[in-house]
Amino acid sequence: MADAESGGRRSGGGYGGRGHQNSKKRRYRGDDDDHYERRPQRRRYQEPLAQKVRRELLQIAESQTRTPEDDARNIATIVVEGFDDLEMVKSFHELILQLVLEQPFKIPFVAVVIIYANQQKTEIAEETLARAGQKAQQFAEAGSWREFKLVLRFLACLQRICDGEGVFPILDELFNKAADLQEQSAEDAVGLELVKIILLTIPYALQERSPAFEERTRDLLAKTEIIADAPHTLHSLVDPYPAVPEGVERPMAASSVISLLQKQLQHESENNWEFSCIPKLIQNVAPGPDGEAAVKKHTFPTIIIPEAVNPGSRPLFPEIYFSLYADQELETVPPTTDISSTLLRDSLVDTINMLDFNRTAVAQCLIDLDLYWAQGTFVGRGKQFDTLRELAADGKKIWKPEDMAVDAVFSQIFQLPSPEHRLVYFHSVITECCKVAPAAIAPSLGRAIRFLYTNVDYMDLELAYRFLDWFAHHLSNFEFRWKWTEWTGDVDKTNLHPKKAFIVGIIDKEIRLSFAKRIRETLPQIYHPLISEGKEKDTPDFKYASDQVPFAKEAREIHGLLRNKAPDGAFAGPLTAIARASLDHSPTSNPLLPATDAFVTAICFLGSKSLSHVLSCIDRCKDRLLALGRGQLVTTHPDTTTENGDNDALEAQPEIVTGDGAAVKRQIVQSVVSYWRDHPGIAVSLVDKLLNYTVLTPQSVLEWALMTGSSGLPDAGAQAADGADATNDGMGMGVGEAGGPREAGRAGSKLAEAYVYEMVASTVAKVTGRVRQIVAMRTRGEVPEQHVAMLDEHLERERADMRGMLESVKDAVGGVASGAADGMIEAEGQVPVSQEDLQLRKQWGLRWYKVFERKGIVEEGVVGEAAVQMAAEVARKAAEEAEANDARLAVKEETGTDEVKMEDANGEANGYGDVANGDDEIR
Repeated sequence: MADAESGGRRSGGGYGGRGHQNSKKRRYRGDDDDHYERRPQRRRYQEPLAQKVRRELLQIAESQTRTPEDDARNIATIVVEGFDDLEMVKSFHELILQLVLEQPFKIPFVAVVIIYANQQKTEIAEETLARAGQKAQQFAEAGSWREFKLVLRFLACLQRICDGEGVFPILDELFNKAADLQEQSAEDAVGLELVKIILLTIPYALQERSPAFEERTRDLLAKTEIIADAPHTLHSLVDPYPAVPEGVERPMAASSVISLLQKQLQHESENNWEFSCIPKLIQNVAPGPDGEAAVKKHTFPTIIIPEAVNPGSRPLFPEIYFSLYADQELETVPPTTDISSTLLRDSLVDTINMLDFNRTAVAQCLIDLDLYWAQGTFVGRGKQFDTLRELAADGKKIWKPEDMAVDAVFSQIFQLPSPEHRLVYFHSVITECCKVAPAAIAPSLGRAIRFLYTNVDYMDLELAYRFLDWFAHHLSNFEFRWKWTEWTGDVDKTNLHPKKAFIVGIIDKEIRLSFAKRIRETLPQIYHPLISEGKEKDTPDFKYASDQVPFAKEAREIHGLLRNKAPDGAFAGPLTAIARASLDHSPTSNPLLPATDAFVTAICFLGSKSLSHVLSCIDRCKDRLLALGRGQLVTTHPDTTTENGDNDALEAQPEIVTGDGAAVKRQIVQSVVSYWRDHPGIAVSLVDKLLNYTVLTPQSVLEWALMTGSSGLPDAGAQAADGADATNDGMGMGVGEAGGPREAGRAGSKLAEAYVYEMVASTVAKVTGRVRQIVAMRTRGEVPEQHVAMLDEHLERERADMRGMLESVKDAVGGVASGAADGMIEAEGQVPVSQEDLQLRKQWGLRWYKVFERKGIVEEGVVGEAAVQMAAEVARKAAEEAEANDARLAVKEETGTDEVKMEDANGEANGYGDVANGDDEIR
């Protein structure tokens, strides 16, 4: 039967003799519709409309094959046609504001989408304006001035579809508040921030060309000039190069941002408000189907600036324009006379700081910078300098997008008084940029490094160490490769020279991130002496292993007890022996110092395997260390007999050997640093842990590092007499210490050591951070009412300690800066010190002084009495406003009316709260 059927198909197939070969195909196709079985088809996937709109909106202006206008028109069409899809509409409105806040350079493109959508569906624009207005109001009340600025910029771009004067009444109100704040205090920085918002909004507001708007702008500029051009009293505190001597050209102008903006806008007014870098999307929007007159216009949102301006959660300071490439022979970035420099920088910085949860996205945005600005603003990516010179000779722009990106990131790393995020975040952004576009970024980064190194002598000391930390971290990500031969001329300079100190600090940081042998292999031969033999040892030698060192037997006994985890009382014997031997040799000396040195050195040696090992040792010995820090050593006297004179029945009578506790604490620091002299980073870490255990106090650490007599050790001559000089290798001599002629000659030299600054800065940060925590608890109302008085008393005590600590640091380094430190005075006429070395020490003292003077002023602005009172007042008014809002909502729910239209304070109505929590990040 099967053969017959197949033969029938061959005869009737009409395939010209090839039916046999195709019979199988015919069989599966079937010739009877009743028996035909269709194979299952793959289900077609149709992308949800909300997801499609989201994808298109996120990628707006990122295509190199489509124009942004086409993208905007296409997105508007999709939204209008799918307006019945409530999920899509809600997602669209949420994403609009999310893009405005996280990718500011896309604001003009997003605004054009709304303008196109308004031509066909006015409800879209109406809802967008309402949401943006509510958000701006919330940000103004909360003191979130960056977010307020971005939403206001978005509204300024939408003036084309609004009636009235648009954003200008709000700008006038901002200026009035700024003028009031400036009158109240010459040190006010909130007013400067409001003026900056005004000046940065104007270029976008004038994208809708109108004679009335231009006239309002000129009036505004006439008023803002008073504030923008006035020198601010705090400007010198944020100067990145404060120590440039007379007759030396400054590395950069470091002008005030608002002063630059004021001059740039006045220049633009003479050039018909060109704003060449901003894409002319709004001006080029084609009229709607019925002409522009038929398009409905909306009422501009009402935004009221609070009567009491909220300064925000982050202290504000005058902002300077930091640029590594500006105003050089080849203008690879916009000159500071061109408003493009500040407009581009502002959008880049906001993107970097707002997208901090996704460094990969930030890096991609920076690399794609040229896509978001007017065509012709930048040259092609990765252009070589020879090509740039030819283009410059022809009068063309040679602005490099990668230079702008690197410049913006470094401006945040070197922001004073403090960066907005942890420095490692900015480090990682640069690393990601190098991964995305290595050929383009690497040359720009090399030029930046050379500029910074060339001018490191005069750089603010805090910024110099930020540069050092970043450079070491960056090299560790790229196999520690660098053209070290360029700096060989500085290797033979004195260790006090800033460039030599920088090189030494970099090598030490590299060894921390790797190991000495590997770093040695990456360096030219001339650098090898900077890596001592001790740096190649994972475990430093135990100095008491040699019998030539005093108290070696007792120290080894202490080490054995520690290793066997003996009880605390077992240490009394060897510690007592050391203390008595010290008293026998020098009755006027502090007997606890050599005992402390042996005890702490044994702890360091036993715990040298890892941090957990040493922390375990410290934890077991904490009580003994605390007692020593109080200047007490509980022991027993072996010669004490009973009252009846029976020498055969000895009773141990408790005895306490006492000494200067402050000197003992300094000795603990000295012993840690001495043991880890070849790995100072570990010493800094251990000192920080000892602070956490309260074994040390912040004052004791600062005294060891800076103050006269800080080592706390016996006289150098007395120590040398019995060989006890092993407890003091000079590592602990303070900046003004005179421990004898030899040490007097080194007075102030420790200020050039990177690890000393690291130790002092981390200790100061620990203290100021604790005071800030107390202030935060006080101002946020986290403490019950009955405990407020106790907290205020505690705050007053901690604040006084902080002020005293900062003053002591300033006094110590100020003496070095003026040459009046004790050690420097005693060195004159006793120790031959070159005039160059003396001037370098004074320079180090001045640089240190500038840093801690700024820290004191910053902390007063955050935790001072006036600052705390103002913060408490702002918190009180915010609470009252929240209560009023809750009451209005309750009335609305009871009456069912819609008199007050409000959004959820957590941002749930518009999705911003999700963004802030990282739940809906733009990837």
